Amino acid sequence: MYRSWLYVFESAGKGKLKIDQQRKKMDSSSLHIAMFPWFAMGHLTPYLHLSNKLAKRGHKISFFIPRRTQSKLEQFNLFPDLITFFPINVPHVEGLPHGAETTSDVSFSLGPLIMTAMDRTERDIELLLLDLKPQIVFFNFTYWLPNITSRLGIKSFQYFILSPATVSYTTAPPRMNHKGSLTELDLMQPPLGYPVSSIKLHAHEAKFLASKRNWEFGSGVLFYDRLNNGLMLSDAIGFKGCREIEGPFVDYLAEQFGKSVVLSGPIIPEPPNTVLDEKWSAWLGSFKDGSVVFCALGSEWKLPHGQFQELLLGLELTGLPFLAVVKVPIGFETIEAALPEGFKERIEGRGIVHSGWIQQQLILEHSSVGCFITHCGAGSLTEALVNKCQMVLLPQLDGDHIINARMMGSNLKVGVEVEKGEEDGWFTKESVSKAVKIVMDEENEVGREVRENHAKLRNFLVSHDLESICVDNFCQKLQNLFK
Repeated sequence: MYRSWLYVFESAGKGKLKIDQQRKKMDSSSLHIAMFPWFAMGHLTPYLHLSNKLAKRGHKISFFIPRRTQSKLEQFNLFPDLITFFPINVPHVEGLPHGAETTSDVSFSLGPLIMTAMDRTERDIELLLLDLKPQIVFFNFTYWLPNITSRLGIKSFQYFILSPATVSYTTAPPRMNHKGSLTELDLMQPPLGYPVSSIKLHAHEAKFLASKRNWEFGSGVLFYDRLNNGLMLSDAIGFKGCREIEGPFVDYLAEQFGKSVVLSGPIIPEPPNTVLDEKWSAWLGSFKDGSVVFCALGSEWKLPHGQFQELLLGLELTGLPFLAVVKVPIGFETIEAALPEGFKERIEGRGIVHSGWIQQQLILEHSSVGCFITHCGAGSLTEALVNKCQMVLLPQLDGDHIINARMMGSNLKVGVEVEKGEEDGWFTKESVSKAVKIVMDEENEVGREVRENHAKLRNFLVSHDLESICVDNFCQKLQNLFK
């Protein structure tokens, strides 16, 4: 299947862009768009990246954001004259730490309580919309929003950070309308009509997704019911991506839900208006180009201690310099206390383990970074794909991360996935080291194919005018909702 995608990448610059550049000019009338993303940094940030693309075209954005979180995102607002933050007071929910606003403030298990808090902003959001009168509201998990917008004469647009491949696999009508409980065996195979047969799940992943079917995600609502209700009630559905990659999944969802499914383009983050901290710039600059392994597993993923140690020992085993950005593992207060015995002394001078926030986009752009071990979050994958570092895929036990890893590894073949146990899903230091060595070894046949494919996809994504054309088309399709 992936060969057809590579043909598109190779031919895109020859024909498609020339045709697209001759498109009709988009209607210049601006829209007033409200953004109400899920209270997680991995959703707030991509929504703001998209807001920048829309504001660049003259559209007015009202961005709803938890009050204390606003300061974390202000530096990424590149059009403050058109993008206005509206701080939301997040109600306290019993069981949450006082002051918790987003999922990054709490452990993974408390995520559903953040959703409950977000649900309790419903009346405040309605009053804001009544006052601001936007034409359309982008949302994701707040399935109750379309009922409000419908009463107020506003369009609702369910814009996913999840990929269309994931939503197609997990939440399409053949899944949601399945008679009886979905078994692990059911979930190991794609649903009826799914456009890419090569995307399948391992036993431990299917077991996780089967258990998630009964997961209450805020206010007593099941997670997949929350997604499905939004899909059914919204006026239209949107995703990040372009038709050359996501087209089959978009067409499948449009047919399944009987409504417009729109792609915004790859939404490559604009260059930040900051520079890389001197600490990291100096350290990375001490190594030769393409030699450093950068590992970053997202702002919320805490590894069990055993897996934390296997990851670090795997990095040590590569023999390469590395920077690992990981959360303090479960059951520990500090990174230092969780390190393998003697590890700190053995890797001194060539390895750093860091648990705080880091300038990931700028680090990925650094010439010394040759490999990126990623948890396969959508934002991290986009940042990796437009840079030259090779990808090692270590997906979190999360539906979107798993499907993203299959797309990148099995379908597009632009990265190498770390091998895990079929039943328990655990990786070893040897499997981590093996995946890194494959993508870094110029003589390895698999690694060579992955590097070639990545280069073709990168060239396609950063090709002249591609994203601009995609976003222009996206804006036109948004305006078509009002015709």
